[in-house]
Amino acid sequence: MNNEFNLNHLYFLAQGAGWTVILSLMAFVGGGLLGFGVALARISRSRALRWLALGYVQLVQGTPLLILMFLSYFGLSIMGLSLPAIVAAGLSMTIYVSAYIGEIWRGCIEAVPKTQWEAAECLALTRTQRLFMVILPQALRIATPPTVGFMVQIVKNTSLASVVGFVELARAGQIINNSLFEPFVVYMLVAGLYFLLCFPLSWWARKLENRLLVGRKPEPEMKKGVGNVQYCES
Repeated sequence: MNNEFNLNHLYFLAQGAGWTVILSLMAFVGGGLLGFGVALARISRSRALRWLALGYVQLVQGTPLLILMFLSYFGLSIMGLSLPAIVAAGLSMTIYVSAYIGEIWRGCIEAVPKTQWEAAECLALTRTQRLFMVILPQALRIATPPTVGFMVQIVKNTSLASVVGFVELARAGQIINNSLFEPFVVYMLVAGLYFLLCFPLSWWARKLENRLLVGRKPEPEMKKGVGNVQYCES
């Protein structure tokens, strides 16, 4: 490689950013599917299922993602199951994301007022029908902003995949820096690319929060009274 930073290095960083996006999507889709099951288990009527899901969440949240990466790549290979770096990284990220996103969605489901459950029960709906036809559509509105915001953490956590040999954005920057020895230039570019990936997600999460008015009370309506006097209807 050339001893001066050039377009080839920039292209290599862009490739790393592309793999970062791919790994983030793998983690979000896989973690979302598994996390939805975790959320449902956390609100299940079965006490054993609730405790099992709680134990899973506590175990994963109490384990560093770096350790999950090591276990998926090196631990499974010792047991005779050798996984490619991207598969091991995707598996680790899926498990990690599922525990956090499952708790986010569980909280959003429980944030729907109990009266909604009671009203749906008065319509003679089964528990499954109440959940999927009444509760989840309302919980989706609450869950959208924090879910999009959590995607920023997913993107940044992909940098740990370098420990299993997966060349994503952070690892690509490290490889280039090892050949050029210009850490300020290289890592400033890496930081800039991470910003370009994460800022749109952060902006989108704030936009959704403002649009959906999550966590805000509606403004009182102003009605006209006698003459020019106005009053607020609480």
